[in-house]
Amino acid sequence: MPKEKVLVTGGAGFLGSHLCDRFIKEGYHVIAMDNLITGSMENIEHLMGHPDFEYYHCDVSKFVHVPGELKYILHFASPASPIDYLKMPIQTLKVGSLGTHNLLGLAKAKGARMLIASTSEVYGDPLEHPQKETYWGNVNPVGPRGVYDEAKRFQEAMTMAYHTYHGLETRIVRIFNTYGPRMRLDDGRVLPAFVSQALRGEDLTVFGDGTQTRSFCYVDDLVEGIYRLLLSDYAYPVNIGNPSEITIGEFAEEIIRLTGTDQKVIYKPLPQDDPKQRQPDISVAREVLGWEPKYSRAEGLQPTLEYFKKKVLQKPQLNEA
Repeated sequence: MPKEKVLVTGGAGFLGSHLCDRFIKEGYHVIAMDNLITGSMENIEHLMGHPDFEYYHCDVSKFVHVPGELKYILHFASPASPIDYLKMPIQTLKVGSLGTHNLLGLAKAKGARMLIASTSEVYGDPLEHPQKETYWGNVNPVGPRGVYDEAKRFQEAMTMAYHTYHGLETRIVRIFNTYGPRMRLDDGRVLPAFVSQALRGEDLTVFGDGTQTRSFCYVDDLVEGIYRLLLSDYAYPVNIGNPSEITIGEFAEEIIRLTGTDQKVIYKPLPQDDPKQRQPDISVAREVLGWEPKYSRAEGLQPTLEYFKKKVLQKPQLNEA
C-alpha cells in the first residue's frame, strides 16, 4: 500500500523542517513546500533523496497544486520573526490570507485534515496573564506588528469558517516562543540574538528595561504537541508552549553563564507594541492532548548552543570564500 501523504508548507523553515522529520519517522510520505524567502534548503538537505520526501518550490499565496491524495496539510508558511515580517509586510499578510485560503481549498478538494500554525501573537500585548485560549487579545491592527498579528487572527477566522461552513477537518495551534537547532543566526528573535552575540563576544542587547517576560519551549516538545493536536478530535485553538516564564534580563544573564562569556548587557528602547508578558496557559493541551513539555530550558539550550556554535564558526570561512 502507498504511504499516506502529508504536505508541510514552510517545510524548509525552522519548525517546518522538524515537522518533516517527525512525519517521515512516523511512516508518512512528506511533501515540503517553501518559497525560501525565510526558509533554507540547508534545513532539509538531509532529507533530499529520501524515498518518502519531496520538495516543491512554491509560493502558496499564488497557487497550490499537489497531485494525488493528501491525508494532512500543515500550514507553516510565513515570516515569523519581527525582523522578517517588518521587512516583508505584504508577503506576511498574503500568506496568512491568500495562502491560507488556497490551502483550505486544497484540503477541501482532497478531503484532507488541515492544521494551521497560529501564534501567541494573536494575544498582542496581553492584559490577561497567563494567556488562555479564551482570551481575545489586545492587538494594535495598524501598528508595526499588526501585519503578523492580524494575518494570524484572520487565518484562524478563515480556518474556523471552513470548519463550520464546509465541515472541513481543521486544527489550530497557537505557538509560543520556540527554540532549537535550525533557527537562523539573524532571526532577530531574542534567543538567537543573545546566543549569537555572546558567541561572537559582543554585548547582549536587551530592548526595554529587561522586566518583560517570555516562555521558551524546546522544538521537540512543540512538535510532539502539534502531532498530538493533528491526530486529536479538537477543532478549537490550543496553546502549545512551555509555561516556565523568565524575564528578558534574567535570560540574558543565563545565556552569558551558559556560554561562559563575560559580556555586558546593554539596554535600548522597547519597540512599539512589543508584548510585556508572554506565558501560555496549557490547561487545554494537558486535558485534551495529554501533553506538556518534557525539556527544561537548560536541557533544550544545550543542543541549541552546539548548533549555534557551529554556525558562528562557519561564518568567517564563508566570508573568506
